[in-house]
Amino acid sequence: MHESSVGHDGQYEPTQKNGISPHVARGVAILRAICLPSKPTILAYYHPFAAMTYSPTITDTTVTYQTLEVDGLKIAYREAGNTANPKLVLFHGWPSSSHQYRNLIPALAKRFHVVCPDYPGFGNSDAPDPAKFTYTFDKIAEVVGHFLEKKGFSKYGLFMQDYGGPVGFRIATQNPSVVEWITIQNTNAFEVGFTEAWGGLRNALWKNRDAESEAGVAALLELGTVQAVYLTGSTKPELISPDNWNHDYHLTLEKPNAKKIQMDLFYDYRTNVDLYPKWQAFLKETQPKTVIFWGQSDIFFTPAGGEAFLQVLPKAEMHRLNAGHFAVEDCLTVIAEGMIQFYDRNVA
Repeated sequence: MHESSVGHDGQYEPTQKNGISPHVARGVAILRAICLPSKPTILAYYHPFAAMTYSPTITDTTVTYQTLEVDGLKIAYREAGNTANPKLVLFHGWPSSSHQYRNLIPALAKRFHVVCPDYPGFGNSDAPDPAKFTYTFDKIAEVVGHFLEKKGFSKYGLFMQDYGGPVGFRIATQNPSVVEWITIQNTNAFEVGFTEAWGGLRNALWKNRDAESEAGVAALLELGTVQAVYLTGSTKPELISPDNWNHDYHLTLEKPNAKKIQMDLFYDYRTNVDLYPKWQAFLKETQPKTVIFWGQSDIFFTPAGGEAFLQVLPKAEMHRLNAGHFAVEDCLTVIAEGMIQFYDRNVA
């Protein structure tokens, strides 16, 4: 029997004996009774699953992480969904990777067979030396196109955000037969779509690439800038995980030669503007079934840039979001469910 005392507040306070609390002593006795039975067969009786070994399984909404060799490069990608379902490709933005869609992929996988590759130089894909690999949007689109061919994606929906537009539009205009439908989320195809944040690129680097103009946009590659891209325009910043900018910065922007890789793409972005008339003509002529989700407070692209798509796609479905550049972060449900409902109403 243990000793006891009454505390200052009148509550019962057990005292320790031999340095051991009676509660701890009782717990030890119970564990001994359970874990060290006198007859081992009793343990098996009370734990009927003790002999079973669990093996992981993959369901339709399970996201898998794989790599595929394409044009001599290891291309990392995320994939989910029944392969018999309609195919959907997610094209990620800057400076992210398939990590950008880590929550969107399983939300869409209940209806689609979803795949999202990391571009060369981004995420977990290879990042060859810029001296040996040309970092342009033409080249990235070429590699991603070959990746989709190797995956057996011959007809699919395209989800394009930010850099995903230049990559996806190149693939679509070169081979329109692959396009089943399109989702646009804050990617630009119109001159009116640029915000003032592009000033250092458009007014300096694109006109004359040298050490001075590169220094003028080098701040875009800093951690604080990446964080600002995610948070600017969000009315619920607490919904946006810091894992995003830490992941993008440390995995992509701190790769060997990352500064050169990203600066090459910053400079090459000017070629996208030259292709805007071609992309607009493609949309106007082919009229793909299109749904648009546009963050109205994007640090890079104006609301007018989203509205401009309706000039060439008058039947497109527009969803204006009180969000920023990476709207999937705080508008996940409305985007995922909106895509599924749009597909079932208009495409299936």
